[in-house]
Amino acid sequence: MKTHFPAWLLAAFIFTSCGNPEAGQQGHENKPSELEGTWKLLSGTLIEKGDTTVTDYTKNVSFIKIINDSHFAFLQHDLSKGKDSTASFSAGGGAYTLQDSAYTEKLEYCTARDWEGNEFHFTISIQNDTLVQRGVEKVEAAGVERLNIEKYVRVK
Repeated sequence: MKTHFPAWLLAAFIFTSCGNPEAGQQGHENKPSELEGTWKLLSGTLIEKGDTTVTDYTKNVSFIKIINDSHFAFLQHDLSKGKDSTASFSAGGGAYTLQDSAYTEKLEYCTARDWEGNEFHFTISIQNDTLVQRGVEKVEAAGVERLNIEKYVRVK
């Protein structure tokens, strides 16, 4: 007498076998970190050689940062649609690492090409829908060494 497995049982076995093996061992699925998502920059503070510049990113310019499980990208442009002296556009992105609150960006692409290939080390904190990123930006090719503090809100 031949024994046959019901087709649905075989399909269910194959389907569950193809999942993430580590997720099954940990007892839960991999969930996105609270850092992942789209963030809108509200304000930026640059402190360089004793001078402080604060930029309000809710007026005249818009800046977003998009973060997935391994990479980040940022886009900035003026709100005058490029039709006056404030016309600007910049973008960049690359890989990042996150260990507790230590966030490191490895800038692989950037409209400011002398910034490419640099790593930037930040400390981040997230409370509710607000992300604060703080760290020193140092780019020898551009003659830049400054403290950068950015405050973002999550885009829903």
